[in-house]
This record gives sequence, structure tokens and C-alpha cells, in this order.
Amino acid sequence: MTYSRYCRSVLATPAPMTSRYSRAHTSGADMCVVDLEDSVSPQQKAEARRVAEKFFEPDPAVDGDRPLLAIRINAVSTRDGLRDLLAILGYAHKPDVVVIPMVESPRDIEIVEQVLGDEYAETDLFAIVETPRGIDRIESIAHASPRLKTLSFGQADYAFAIGARLRWDTLAHVRSRMVNSAHAAGLYVVDSPLFELADPVRLREEAELARDFGFHGKTAIHPGQVPVINQAFSPDEDALAHARRVVEAGEATGFGIGKVDGAMVGAPFFEASRRMLAEFGDERGAPA
Repeated sequence: MTYSRYCRSVLATPAPMTSRYSRAHTSGADMCVVDLEDSVSPQQKAEARRVAEKFFEPDPAVDGDRPLLAIRINAVSTRDGLRDLLAILGYAHKPDVVVIPMVESPRDIEIVEQVLGDEYAETDLFAIVETPRGIDRIESIAHASPRLKTLSFGQADYAFAIGARLRWDTLAHVRSRMVNSAHAAGLYVVDSPLFELADPVRLREEAELARDFGFHGKTAIHPGQVPVINQAFSPDEDALAHARRVVEAGEATGFGIGKVDGAMVGAPFFEASRRMLAEFGDERGAPA
């Protein structure tokens, strides 16, 4: 699939906190999500789905291209999840993306599609897989629908369900399986958030680990985390310069085997370098 800024950073904002909407929109996140699920108490659910409509109204503070705007509903196996979907149908402005938590089977994706109907055919779907049952069915979930664009790992719920420590490395085997399933299905894949808000060093470490594992991005739970995540999932000038040299070597050899900076390069190196350059607007990233 083509490398994209679709979901380097996915920023979640609690729906009841309407004063934070504009800050989310201008945070620099690739995707901004108004949350109706975990950050909303049962007593606030009805009001949250009502005020969340404001999240999708034009924001005068946004200068230039706005981020993708998404809404995270409650699990479709709950009454609140179904009420959320029905509420969305009445919004004046459609969300770009509907985020579906606690996905445990392709049927969860199908239910959302069926309720939203053809009127929302342009709205992407984003599945959070965060239970042992969901991970057990990850391959079939990844192929559930052409409208499903992204998988995300919910490490907190998963770790608590199996009694694991809430650390990146203890769940690396699950992350690896999710990344492989997503790429096999042509989907984007997003890592879990870091819940420690005042630890930018650890955030960078986790983001870089996720990037090296094959994730396309990471969820943020505070606007202050967005710049660190974006930087981790964006190549620096040295990486871009190396990618240009790789593509130049490919062009010189007819995209056969070549050598760059003392290392052998071939077809997968050329394609990866082209994707990177295309993402960041370099003419070397254009197809031959």
C-alpha cells in the first residue's frame, strides 16, 4: 500500500469536553477522534453523543487542511453503541471515520456498515482490537470490509484481560501478529497510547519501537504527545537523503541490484524509498 500520513498520530478527545475540540483540531494530529466510549461515564453517554456533533462543524481556528475527524462509538454489542450509531445518522456533518472499539469478529464491522448504510459509504471504518477473542480472530477481522481502513491495538484492555504487565515489550508478540494481519489485508495499523503524560522520552521510545515494528502510527491521549509521535513516524533529512540515493541507484541499474553507502540494495529497498519520498513530496518518489 502507499505510505501515507493517514494515521501517524491519532488524538482522542473526550466528547463532554467541548472546550478542547478546537485544540484537538489544531494539534497537528493526522486524525482527531471525539470519544464516546472509555472517557465518558455511563451518566454522560446521552449528552456526549449529542454534543459530539459539534466536533465535526467547521472550525475557524483551522488554518489550511483540517485533520481527519473521527468518532469513537461504544462497542456495538452494547445499547450505547447502537444509540451512538443512530445519533451519528442525524449529524449535520458526517465524520470522516467511525472508530469501533472492542471488535471481536467481522460481524461487528458488518453491523456498523449496515446501520450507517449507503449514505455513509464514504466514511471509513477503524477497528480497535483489544480482547483475546479479537486477537484470536484478527485475520478475519482485517478482511471484514473494503471500508475498513485501519486496525488499532488496545493494549490496556488486552493486558488486563490476560493478566499481563502493561508494557510495550510484554505484548510484542500480539503487536507483531496485528501488524502482519493489517499489512496482509492492505490496512493501516496504529499502536496503543502511552498513558504516562509527562514522559516524552518513553513516548519517543515507544513510538520508534512501533515504527520499527511496522506500525503506521500511534494514538495520543493529549495534544502534547502529538509532535513527538509525528516526528517518530516521519523521516528526518538524513533518511530522506538516503532514500534519494537508493532511488538514484535503482534508476542507474534499471532497478536491479546496486550498492548505496556500502550496502547492497534491491527491489524492496527501491520501493520503500519511493514510498517514503512520495509521502514527503519529493519528485524522486514519483513512479517510473
